[in-house]
Amino acid sequence: MGTALVYHEDMTTARLLWDDPECELECPERLTAILERLQQSGLQQRCQRLVAQEASEAALGLVHSPEYVGLVRGTQALDTGELQALSGQYDAVYFHPSTFHCARLAVGATLQLVDAVLTGTVHNGLALVRPPGHHSQRAAANGFCVFNNVAIAAKHAKQKHGLCRILIVDWDIHHGQGIQYVFEDDPSILYFSWHRYEHAQFWPHLRDSDADVVGQGQGRGFTVNLPWNQVGMGNADYVAAFLHVLLPLAFEFDPELVLISAGFDSAIRDPEGQMQATPECFAHLTRLLQVLAGGRVCAVLEGGYHLESLSQSVCMMVQALLGDPTPPLSGPMVPCQSALESIQSVRAAQAPYWKSLQLQGATPRLSSGTHSLEGRPSTLLPAGLELKTAAAHAVSALSSLLDQLCLHPRSAVHTAAALTPLDAALVLPPDILHLEGSTQETQAWTRPHESLTQDQALTPLGQVLYLLDKILDGQVGSGIAATPAPTLNATLDVVIRRSLSHGTQRLFCVTMGQLDRPPDLANDGYVQIQSSAVDGHRTGIPGVAGGVCGCTSGARRPLLCPCSRSPCLCMGQLAGS
Repeated sequence: MGTALVYHEDMTTARLLWDDPECELECPERLTAILERLQQSGLQQRCQRLVAQEASEAALGLVHSPEYVGLVRGTQALDTGELQALSGQYDAVYFHPSTFHCARLAVGATLQLVDAVLTGTVHNGLALVRPPGHHSQRAAANGFCVFNNVAIAAKHAKQKHGLCRILIVDWDIHHGQGIQYVFEDDPSILYFSWHRYEHAQFWPHLRDSDADVVGQGQGRGFTVNLPWNQVGMGNADYVAAFLHVLLPLAFEFDPELVLISAGFDSAIRDPEGQMQATPECFAHLTRLLQVLAGGRVCAVLEGGYHLESLSQSVCMMVQALLGDPTPPLSGPMVPCQSALESIQSVRAAQAPYWKSLQLQGATPRLSSGTHSLEGRPSTLLPAGLELKTAAAHAVSALSSLLDQLCLHPRSAVHTAAALTPLDAALVLPPDILHLEGSTQETQAWTRPHESLTQDQALTPLGQVLYLLDKILDGQVGSGIAATPAPTLNATLDVVIRRSLSHGTQRLFCVTMGQLDRPPDLANDGYVQIQSSAVDGHRTGIPGVAGGVCGCTSGARRPLLCPCSRSPCLCMGQLAGS
C-alpha cells in the first residue's frame, strides 16, 4: 500500500509547431517542471512508480465515437500545414504527429492508476499526464484536451470494477464541460466543478457552466457547478466551497472512488485563472477528499500554466496523498462576498435534490468508514493501521479548517436593540440600531406560558421575536432585548424554541442570576453564573458557528457578550424596566 505516481516520458513529445499565443501555454515543460520538483523534494522516491502504457481503442470508445478516434489516429501521418488546418477546426486545440500516442498514454496512465487503487495495490495516487482531458467531448477535441481521461476512467471503473457511485472533483479553473456532458443524466456519477465564470464572460463562455445547470433526467442534482464571478478567489473561498457545497453532498452520496481533475490554473500566479489560492491550499483540499471512499483518491493532472506555482501545488497534493501533515494556510480565512453569493446560489439550486442542503446551516457529518449501497462495509476497503491513520488525519484537517473559517458573511447591521416603552428614552450608542417591530405570530408562541399572555408581556415578546428573526436571517449580527423581569424565564424558553424551529443546529445559552434551566437545552449547551457582581463580566463562546447565543441577565444591567463568531442575543431587565 502506498501512493502511486504514473507517468511516461513520451508524454513530453507533443508540442506546438506553429505560432499560436492561445495554445503555447500547454507545453512539455509543464511535466518536466513537476517531475524535477518532485525529485528535488524527495517525493518521487517515496511514491510507487508505474510506467504508463497506451490505452486500447476499445477503452477510448467508452466515451469517444469511432469516427473521432479514427480522426485523431490519422494525425500521425499529417504534415505541419495539415495539422494546423485540422487544429483550426476546434477551439483552443493543436495537434502534433505524436498527439495520438501521447493522448493514449494519458488515458492509459489514468486507467492504470484506477486499477491499482481499486485492486488495493496502492491506496491512492497521481497520474501525471498531458494532454489534459476534461474539455474533450464524444466527437471533438477542445481546450488543449484530446481524450477525456477522467471520464473514460469513471466509465472503466463502473464497467470493470462494478462501482456504483463515483465522485469527480474538478478544481481546474476552467469548466470541464466535457465531463459534464458525458454524465449529465447519470446518477452514479457526482460531478463537481468550480470554475472562473464571470457571468459567462470567461472561456468556454457556456450557459451550461452556471449554478442552476444541475443535470438532466435521472441525473438531476448530480451535476454541481460552482461559478466564480470574479478573479482573486483565495484559500478561504476554496475551503468554504468544499465545506458548504462539496462535502455535504459527497458525504450524502457516499462515493466508492474519488477522481480529481487536478488542474492548477486555479492556483496563485497562474495567468489563466488569476486566483490567489496558495499551493498549501491544495494539500488541504486533497486531505479533505481523503475522508471519502475509504481514502481511494485518484488525481489526474489537467491544467496549470505557471510552472513554479504548478509544480509547488502538485508537490503539496502529493504530500497530502502520502499522509504528510498539512501546512498551515496563510491569509484571513474569510470568504469574499462574491464567493459567498456563488456558494449560496449553488446550495439553492441543489437543495431540492439533497437532504444535507435542506436543513439550514447543515454541515457535513464526518465518518472514517465507507459503506456499500446496502450499508455494509465495502469489500474494496483496505484494512489496517495506515487507513485508520489517514482517515483520522483527514477528519482532523476538516475540523481544523472549520475552526479557522469565518463561515458567515457580515450582517448589514452589527447590533440592534429591542426596547420596552419604559426603556425607549435610553440613549443608545450611535452604532446600535433601535429596532421597532413585532412578529405577527407572537400569540401562538406564548403557549404554555400564562405569564406571557398579558398585554404588558405580549408586546415586549413580539419585539424580542422580531429582533431574533432578523438575527436568524442574517440581517442583524447581534442584539440586545429588554423584557420585564417576571417574564424573563418564559421569554428565554420561547426564544430557544423559536431558534430551534428555524433549523438552528447549535445553541449556547448563558444565564446570570436565579433562573430555571431551559427544558429544551442540552447539558453541554447551558451555563449558569450565579453572581451579584456582573459589572464587566464577559462570556466568550469559542468554537461555535451558526447557532444563537441566548444571554439573559436577572440584574438591572445588560450582560456583555462579545461573541465575535456567532449571532448573539442578550436579553435582560434594563435600567428603566
